Amino acid sequence: MGYSFSLDDVAYLRADAGCAALSALADLPLTPASRLTDVQRARRVAPDHFAAVLETLLLRRKAPSKVDFADGLYTGDALQQATPRAVAEHRARRFAGRVAHDVTCSVGADLAALPPGSIGSDLDPVRLAMARHNLGDAVPLLRADALRPVSRDVPVVADPARRDATGRRTWRPADFAPPLDELALAYAGRDLAVKCAPGADFAVAPWADEVELVSLDGQVREACLWTRGLATPGVSRRASVLTSGGPGWTITDAEPDDCPVTPPGEWLVDPDGAVVRAGLVRHYAARHGLAQLDERIAYLTGPIPPPGVRAFRVVEHGHYGEKSLRAVLRAHDVGRLEILVRGLDVDPDSLRRRLKPAGSAEATVVLTRIGRTPTYLLARAERT
Repeated sequence: MGYSFSLDDVAYLRADAGCAALSALADLPLTPASRLTDVQRARRVAPDHFAAVLETLLLRRKAPSKVDFADGLYTGDALQQATPRAVAEHRARRFAGRVAHDVTCSVGADLAALPPGSIGSDLDPVRLAMARHNLGDAVPLLRADALRPVSRDVPVVADPARRDATGRRTWRPADFAPPLDELALAYAGRDLAVKCAPGADFAVAPWADEVELVSLDGQVREACLWTRGLATPGVSRRASVLTSGGPGWTITDAEPDDCPVTPPGEWLVDPDGAVVRAGLVRHYAARHGLAQLDERIAYLTGPIPPPGVRAFRVVEHGHYGEKSLRAVLRAHDVGRLEILVRGLDVDPDSLRRRLKPAGSAEATVVLTRIGRTPTYLLARAERT
């Protein structure tokens, strides 16, 4: 558990004295080894608020990977749940030209990406005070329960907290705060967008007209449940793949999903996690002329991989067993080994230790199941 900020802490951090303390202590190492000396120095500079100052300095160092507020204020939980700016901007594009209401605005990370004039509300007065600091006075903010609507005729954005009463992460939508079904009921007549953890069971949210899985730089970041006018007609599932350095792309269940099942070909392709979690592997295969190795496994194969992905050129494949795989690695002089597993109960790190690869070459071994057969594919990873 991180430090629990008070309203008095926030007022101090926003005031001249707090800003001066943060500036004076900005060079602290803030490492486990320096903790004692960091605390001692902070006590001298800000005796009544040293813990709040130290926590703020630590969170500001973590913040650039998530949000880009200049000299922002955050709680640890708020920063952890904050949407990366590229993902928030992607989501906000559906609200273009419309004022929206973020009913769980927290410290303002998602609200900052919404169109001008959008409003925010939250039950937590500390987070609201931080949002006021982060967003400035021009953004309307108010304290309100997300389940008691205080706005009318505008689309709603929500990001329920995903920890239970003990602080542990929960994947059950009924345990979110507020719970998904209660949120949907509260805004049943409104356009609604709800950010969720990508591992949640969306079958329990039949009210969602479209479920979108979003990844950024290869990591699945969120799911968003869209309703009514915010959903795309004819689409119930979407995967959006974003990159920090270039344009992204999207695929939906409105596209064809006809693809064959074949033995391994020249290339092996592991689709982006957003595609897998959205259940769009066959659609992705059909788009790029690929085939499945097995109807139940997400690995794809074909003569030409899609552009711009990390694909694997297959060297050989066969029935998987540790003894036979060890011989294969020796025959190919493999010493640096990446192990990918899908469909088999194998721990890659434990297997690598048992295999003891000792050659000079580098390779990837993909372990999977084709039909009932445990199979290895020895491959070379390449960027297409």
